[in-house]
Amino acid sequence: MNTDLLTPAPAKPRVALPDHVPPALVRDIDIYGLDGIEEGFHEAWKRVQQPGTPPLVWTPLTGGHWVATRGAVIDEVYRSPDRFSSRVIWVPREAGEAYEMVPTKMDPPEHTPYRKAIDKGLNLAQIRKLEADVRAVAVELIEGFADKGGCDFARDYAGVFPVKVFLALAGLPMDDAPMLNALAKEMTRPSGNTPEEQGRSLEAANKGFFAYVAPIIEERRGGTGTDLITMMVNSEINGQPMPEDKMLGLVSLLLLGGLDTVVNLLSFMMIYLARHPETVEELRSDPMKLQRGVEEMFRRFAVVSDARYVVSDMEFHGTQLKAGDLILLPTALHGLDDSEHPDPMKVDLSRRNVAAHSTFAQGPHRCAGMHLARMEVIVTLQEWLARIPGFAMEEGAAPTYHAGIVAAVENVPLVWKV
Repeated sequence: MNTDLLTPAPAKPRVALPDHVPPALVRDIDIYGLDGIEEGFHEAWKRVQQPGTPPLVWTPLTGGHWVATRGAVIDEVYRSPDRFSSRVIWVPREAGEAYEMVPTKMDPPEHTPYRKAIDKGLNLAQIRKLEADVRAVAVELIEGFADKGGCDFARDYAGVFPVKVFLALAGLPMDDAPMLNALAKEMTRPSGNTPEEQGRSLEAANKGFFAYVAPIIEERRGGTGTDLITMMVNSEINGQPMPEDKMLGLVSLLLLGGLDTVVNLLSFMMIYLARHPETVEELRSDPMKLQRGVEEMFRRFAVVSDARYVVSDMEFHGTQLKAGDLILLPTALHGLDDSEHPDPMKVDLSRRNVAAHSTFAQGPHRCAGMHLARMEVIVTLQEWLARIPGFAMEEGAAPTYHAGIVAAVENVPLVWKV
């Protein structure tokens, strides 16, 4: 007998209710173990956002923190770094304090020159130059399995395509991808049963990234290459060479951002499309609708949930906050907010106000990689539908969903006629 099946899961650590938190605002929400996650990541978050749910609720799990449940609140927090700092952007707090990547943990004005350095390599004009190369990667992958009648999309395409594109952009070998992916997983979904254990897991992964990029930075400092890392490490900050510790954090952040987010958004999107052939047909019927419809995909399939640090005591949306509190911002709940988007779980390619989402965050920390992400999704849809116009989930398929700072999904078996 497998006795493991009889062993109950350990109780999740809980913290005491702070004096300033009314009991009526308490909800058991574990960002790493959402209730109902087996039905889907976005479905699980949507369960939190009920008609009577307050705009801010407090959870005693993952170290104790606030959770913003409405799009307007998420948007306002992101746009207000003077009140909601990025000094701690992960929960639990122990993980957030171990996080050392920049400029995501900086606030303006310190953040500004580092963001300008990133934008030099990821601005729209630079990304447009890459389209032919990005498209070639997508075509090669899809044509590798199009005649087989099926694939595991998460493994065979989503887990390869954006990673291959980004590593080429950074001038790094694809052979390093498995090791970097393992580190990224521990950064965005750190293992451990307690906040302290998760903090140690994230700290180890952060150090792993730094150890990997340190010799690469040394090799490329002073170089004239056109790869993203060379451009970053030779940027000046306020007229001076970038400090070495900041180089480590900046290059590590680039890799983390390129390895985990688009990978998972693509898989969530394809699960939906495999179950909604009418949406696939609509995408195929009009090339312009496909391009415009990509913004709807980003609204519907947001994957990031990061946090902000309350700078000072304040009342916010009728709730008393204390300096040092953390507020989790599940970006999925902005795009799925039915007060802004009617029938939000549906992909509606004609939706008005489609840009009302925080999938790329807002304010000074708006995602620097959003232009590349948009191109990758557009190219994927164009090249996939040109070769595989009709597809479905394999009968009996049960995708495995993972919640965290960045959500993930595995086991996405698609089938089609050949």
